Amino acid sequence: MSRRLTIALDAMGGDAAPNMVVRGASIARQRHPEVEFAMFGRAPEIEALLARQKRLAAVTTVVHTDDVVTSEEKPSIALRAGRNSSMRLAINAVRDGTADGVVSAGNTGALMAMAKFVLKTLPGVDRPAIAAFFPTLRGETLMLDLGANVVCDARNLVDFTVMGNAFARCVLGVLNPAYGLLNVGSEELKGHEALHEARAALKEINLPGEFVGFVEGDDIAKGTVDVMVTDGFTGNIALKTAEGTAMLIAEYMRRTFRSSVIAGLGYVLARSAMRKLRKRLDPRQYNGAIFLGLNGIAVKSHGGTDALGFANAIDVAIDMKKYGIIEKTRADFSALLARPAKAEAATG
Repeated sequence: MSRRLTIALDAMGGDAAPNMVVRGASIARQRHPEVEFAMFGRAPEIEALLARQKRLAAVTTVVHTDDVVTSEEKPSIALRAGRNSSMRLAINAVRDGTADGVVSAGNTGALMAMAKFVLKTLPGVDRPAIAAFFPTLRGETLMLDLGANVVCDARNLVDFTVMGNAFARCVLGVLNPAYGLLNVGSEELKGHEALHEARAALKEINLPGEFVGFVEGDDIAKGTVDVMVTDGFTGNIALKTAEGTAMLIAEYMRRTFRSSVIAGLGYVLARSAMRKLRKRLDPRQYNGAIFLGLNGIAVKSHGGTDALGFANAIDVAIDMKKYGIIEKTRADFSALLARPAKAEAATG
């Protein structure tokens, strides 16, 4: 590359911005000393924080704007009225080639609307999708879509599978990923028509790896597949359920170990194992929802995360650039568009 890798940050997005963003970027800088940052937002606030982070300040450019997209703002309004917002300017930097990816903890709907409008979709992609990692018994599973598309047809599900498959091979390093469609049962006769059409099309397309067919909800935690595909309505419910379950387990454990002196002693004896478990269930470790299918890299951090979680979202954006996810996805869709007429007919 002719210049150093640069990540654009929406410094005003998130519940604890800009402090969380600056501190998160500082953690990411330590992990990736070769990376530079462009922070968009209220310069006096950002620069006051950077004054305490000399090494980060040395590799950071601050672009001032007073405009901020609020968490309550409707995507359509943000798209029209937020042209000078910190979120929009950060996305513009990716479009203009001055940044290699954008990370924001701001309004999810506004970020998707702006990113799709500014960056456009890759050739052959009908709709972009939101993807994220789920911890499983086997490691991690990538699931998409997680809310960008509430209603999906067969073509959308096939597109999501192609995008997820490319991500697994390119970024996760799974050369032959297992992939499947989330359904109410693994039997071929179950599910709605779009799922059946998508299943037939995917059997014809024959992507790298193994197409498992239909998988069920309990296959998420089992890690049955590396890539699990569903519509945004189902995926978002699965995501929020998983987050809530992790919080429930953590709270039950806290109450249990505080219930008696003997229970507390048990915690002391199992402290090392408990630390490992807490880390495994820590949602910050999986922070960074990926917008796949766009002609540019965009990552959404959870709005309520802390500096460590935001740094992990930056890591995702850096990995996507380093491993060429845009180029890989573009190549896969080029091959998909050139597939035999038989497979074309299967997707309608």
